[in-house]
Amino acid sequence: MREFKDKIAVVTGAASGIGRAIADRCVNEGMKVVLADIEEEALLRAEKQLKDMGADTLSVVTDISKEADIRALAQKTVQTFGAVHLLFNNAGVDAGTGCLLWENTVADWQWVINVNIWGILFATEIFVPIMLKQKTACHIVNTASIAGLLSGPGNGIYSASKHAVLSLSETLYQELRLTGSNVGVSVVCPGFVRTQIMDAERNRPTGLSKPGGNLPPERQVINQLARKAVENGILPEEVADQIFAGIQKGQLYIITEPKFKPVIKQHMENILNEINPTPSQMQLVRNLL
Repeated sequence: MREFKDKIAVVTGAASGIGRAIADRCVNEGMKVVLADIEEEALLRAEKQLKDMGADTLSVVTDISKEADIRALAQKTVQTFGAVHLLFNNAGVDAGTGCLLWENTVADWQWVINVNIWGILFATEIFVPIMLKQKTACHIVNTASIAGLLSGPGNGIYSASKHAVLSLSETLYQELRLTGSNVGVSVVCPGFVRTQIMDAERNRPTGLSKPGGNLPPERQVINQLARKAVENGILPEEVADQIFAGIQKGQLYIITEPKFKPVIKQHMENILNEINPTPSQMQLVRNLL
């Protein structure tokens, strides 16, 4: 896809962070934008701000972990604008950095998997057939993470979910190419970005609540490092710029920060050479924080 003007975009997680930056970029490109987010107040505020800029927008409160919500999002999009050309599956959550795998609860796993994986699966099931029927150039962007390429201690659930997003995106890309479709696919793997991801607990469903209690001091260090890295990360607008450049180039993989590439390369070589990760290699990842 080369031209964006007058196209219709759907953006999940659009009320803040990367999603809001994508929505802003869509408006600047002359697109009509459907904003989807679980936080109604923030969503309506974003919609008002974009409309004040002259944008043609629609906001739909959406819990992407629910198939019915995604189906309603698609129906309202088509009813309002008649089509959908770009789908940004951007919304995601993190159950908290610092817990070791055996310390995470079943509720932690269910929440993250429901949002980060099922949210994309539902969107794929519902939006891809709509795009295929349109027979016009369309594109899907799934937000994964550098955590989908590199694993590290204290963030197992999030990393596992983003590995899944990467694999799903690769499969979708290949299947759409195999069938000669009009739909392109990109998977964006941001590093640390100045968003509210470390405060995702604010949107955790009450039925999947996390038991109280503080992390032990040694786990808090991991959490604090991650929070500092996010606070010092790149701006969401930089990610949006790279996403749009990647769409125009037809890129499947969009890695927003080149500094991670040597570590990714080493990780891939370790797999091919059957070399176990060493503390020094894991330290390389921590040095990037």
